Amino acid sequence: MSDISTIYLDYAATTPIDPRVIDKMSPFLSDPHYCGNSASTHAWGQRARQAVSDARAAVAALIDAVPEEIIWTSGATESNNLALKGVMALYQARGKHIVTMKTEHSCVLETCQQLEKKGFSVTYLSPKRDGLLDTDIFSDALREDTVLVSIMHMNNETGVIQDIKTLSEITAARGILFHSDVAQSAGKIPISVKDMPVDLLSLSAHKFYGPKGIGALYLRQKPRVRVAPLFHGGGQEQGMRSGTLPVHQIVGMGAACAIAHLEMSRDLTHIDSISHRFLENFEKHTSIMINGDRLHAYPGIVNIGFPGVDARRFVEAHSSIAMSVGSACYAKGAEASYVLRAMGLTERDAAASIRFSFGRFTTEQEVDEAARVITPDFSLFCHPREDGDPC
Repeated sequence: MSDISTIYLDYAATTPIDPRVIDKMSPFLSDPHYCGNSASTHAWGQRARQAVSDARAAVAALIDAVPEEIIWTSGATESNNLALKGVMALYQARGKHIVTMKTEHSCVLETCQQLEKKGFSVTYLSPKRDGLLDTDIFSDALREDTVLVSIMHMNNETGVIQDIKTLSEITAARGILFHSDVAQSAGKIPISVKDMPVDLLSLSAHKFYGPKGIGALYLRQKPRVRVAPLFHGGGQEQGMRSGTLPVHQIVGMGAACAIAHLEMSRDLTHIDSISHRFLENFEKHTSIMINGDRLHAYPGIVNIGFPGVDARRFVEAHSSIAMSVGSACYAKGAEASYVLRAMGLTERDAAASIRFSFGRFTTEQEVDEAARVITPDFSLFCHPREDGDPC
């Protein structure tokens, strides 16, 4: 970001669109030759259809899938809803049990709650204190009537990465479908559906420098997995997601995937360096806590606990620095992060935690300046203790 007076450290909430993505999208917004409906048979429609096909191939390549396994959606929230509701509607003859985690994104948890109201049964597993799921506890939670498991790959608040390969191998051996929300990890770390037996994956373009309002759902082709549609209409996307395709957004997602595929290693090296540089500024503050296992985590998401600090007041007082007290989709609530509380943190410690997230365009100057502004005097924002000491 060019303006050092405002520093963006909230890449986990959303990423800036890469200028190269905008360049690819531009003709489909401004050039009449590219205005066609991809379902039309004339030349305009054919150009649009080819662009959609190329983008679908780029999304597939990012996760080592084939294009026919990619279904367009409006983003990860819709993809998660389509995966959970669509699977349970179509496969409920097998059983009515779902397994998920208490640290999932709110759109998964609320979808599960809606399914419970319709007679389905959901087991919500707690992580260990480090945010990771115990595989023995996971295995024990599976039942004869378990149809679907939904476990997020990379947590959006802590960056902790679950061992999806091992977990999906356990479910595959028992004939249980496995879904993962990879909105935070896609485009940032390698994902290969050929290396792990996952059945459904949810992606969102705006998490890796693409436009908002476009995402995808991966559905394994062999063995074939399908979902019942959430809504009906023209029968697009193999009948599973009707609606006229937003070609310009799809082109943007495809471009973002192509760039991520080529530059993932370079991005990760840069972000790892930036993250370490940022954390070095806090080494003298021995009382701080890093929430979540850092060995099994993405360096671009760092959740720091500042004991006694009122994180909400602190974030509001430093509005020129974009940072977060939790998921952007859930941060309006008054309670402390449910993710951190599920990991075993007290309400007080969770309420004293702030998420910082870095990305492709974060600079060393920005993290140095952010640390300079943030570190001087946390006591100004502390909750008073019973003994009168502010922290």
